[in-house]
Amino acid sequence: MNSVDTRSRVLALLGTGIFLFVAPGTVAGVVPWWMSRWRVSDSLPGFMALRVMGALWMAVGFVLLMETFVRFAIQGIGTPAPLYPTNHLVVKGSYRHVRNPMYVAVVSLILGEAMVFGNVHVFIYGLFVWLAMHMFVLLYEEPTLRRTFAQEYVDFCAHVPRWIPRLTPRQF
Repeated sequence: MNSVDTRSRVLALLGTGIFLFVAPGTVAGVVPWWMSRWRVSDSLPGFMALRVMGALWMAVGFVLLMETFVRFAIQGIGTPAPLYPTNHLVVKGSYRHVRNPMYVAVVSLILGEAMVFGNVHVFIYGLFVWLAMHMFVLLYEEPTLRRTFAQEYVDFCAHVPRWIPRLTPRQF
């Protein structure tokens, strides 16, 4: 790897780290905290299984979020931020299962928080976040990726679902 590649990856990691704290940190961390103060309540059924499932969703969402952000910087050589997009279409790792694992991760974190803390308002917020992401994907992200990556993105879309992960990963 030459010094230009190293410099690009370092800048991508730095930008990705900043974006991680600003965007998902706010959407999946600050806002749910503001709504719930992370206090456990009984507004959702107080079944322990629901809370355990929520904790699992949060854990999976966190790991998935970290994997996608690192993958954007290292493989895509860019960030999730539209101001410094990737240079390469990322189709490895969790992207072999679902086209939008970063958004799936954020929504999983929020819905998991809603289940753990028993907070209906956080749950409803999570649904609105998903709807906003869905609209962003349809109206901006997918058209932009089609223009940028052309047939490579069209092929990716043909084989990898937008929201519900494939159980068997797509081989690229």
